[in-house]
Amino acid sequence: MAELDPALARVFSSVLDRNPGEAEFHQAVREVLDTLNPVVARHPQYVESSIIERLCEPERQVMFRVPWTDDEGNVRINRGFRVEFNSALGPYKGGLRFHPTVNLGIVKFLGFEQIFKNALTGMPIGGGKGGSDFDPKGRSDAEVMRFCQSFMTELYRHIGEYTDVPAGDIGVGGREIGYLFGQYKRITNRYESGVLTGKGIGWGGSLVRTEATGYGTVFFTREMLATRGLSMSGRRVIVSGSGNVAIYAAEKAQQLGATVVACSDSGGYVVDEAGLDLDLLKQIKEVERGRLTDYADQRPGAVHHTEGSVWDVPAEIALPCATQNELDGTHAKTLVANGVIAVAEGANMPCTPEAVSILSDNNVLFAPGKAANAGGVATSALEMQQNASRDSWHFDHTEQRLDQIMCDVHARCAEAADKYGQPGNYVAGANITSFIQVSDAMLALGVI
Repeated sequence: MAELDPALARVFSSVLDRNPGEAEFHQAVREVLDTLNPVVARHPQYVESSIIERLCEPERQVMFRVPWTDDEGNVRINRGFRVEFNSALGPYKGGLRFHPTVNLGIVKFLGFEQIFKNALTGMPIGGGKGGSDFDPKGRSDAEVMRFCQSFMTELYRHIGEYTDVPAGDIGVGGREIGYLFGQYKRITNRYESGVLTGKGIGWGGSLVRTEATGYGTVFFTREMLATRGLSMSGRRVIVSGSGNVAIYAAEKAQQLGATVVACSDSGGYVVDEAGLDLDLLKQIKEVERGRLTDYADQRPGAVHHTEGSVWDVPAEIALPCATQNELDGTHAKTLVANGVIAVAEGANMPCTPEAVSILSDNNVLFAPGKAANAGGVATSALEMQQNASRDSWHFDHTEQRLDQIMCDVHARCAEAADKYGQPGNYVAGANITSFIQVSDAMLALGVI
């Protein structure tokens, strides 16, 4: 970690004191502050106006009880969260995560990252995040529906198309968004399409939204490689996870000529030297909600592993698309030893600080999640545009918009890194350009 400017050090000390036990939030804040020394040196107004302290404190934090009844008639209690972090650029925007690990610290880390990610897209959206410690895995559709209805019965009063626009995240897909939107519509008596994104295509959703995070991660990777005269074509790729982001990152990588040879889930990882059969993977994961052992059983030549890590598989490009802090220093050393040339974060903060340092020290191109996976929220904003105009765009048109947005995100990160003396450092570039954009908006709006 860099030695912080005294003003930044005071902010970080305050964050630690005011938010005890929230390790992921601390990590996310420190990662941003580590890159801001040259910014506060050139722009003392950000320190004088306490912009950094204000950025680290959410505008609003909501936590609530979610009671629901399972199929056996037992009453269950979960906890719901929505952290509305910063609205200087527009309504709060960020996903809902349903997973047993969700707590306030996780939601704050995700919401903090979302501020900068959303700014990078160039779209008029602020940053927020939410979710619950509810686990939809193994639950019937009826149980998931009852939970979502109870969750929205409290959440509805805090959201709206001009206030806060949630979307999906881990554990929240089209099924959950449908139940959530249905309950919002039922309570409010309004067909307010723009209140949630990630909706079904037939009722206000956007084409490409399902693919957007994964596709965008690969578009950003393509742009990084191009700075060294390289391309995706012919590259050997590994992906962690096998959910929405991982599947569509693999799909776009293969469309650009790469061979994706491995992916993972909580039960291990599968290696398919011929390249992943994405139709089979989608059937198992998206339709049957099955496991990678099922893929290996049905795919000749595929081998399922329960020992070790997907990062042990040799590859030139690695796309961590599962969850936070999944790729540590040991994994990074293995990737470097196996000849990796680029790592792009499809998930939110999947690489530990040690891993990022090792990759950077070994001249590996590294794309932080706030830049590389911004395609998902960018396409959510495109969905909001379509909802506002009562319009629906073709797939190719929407994908072209996404591609251009990701090219612009890459260009902004690269330009800021160059301007502030850290060429090729996408972590610094992403943090600096988005921080300046949000901070200037906050200055313009006054002390609020």
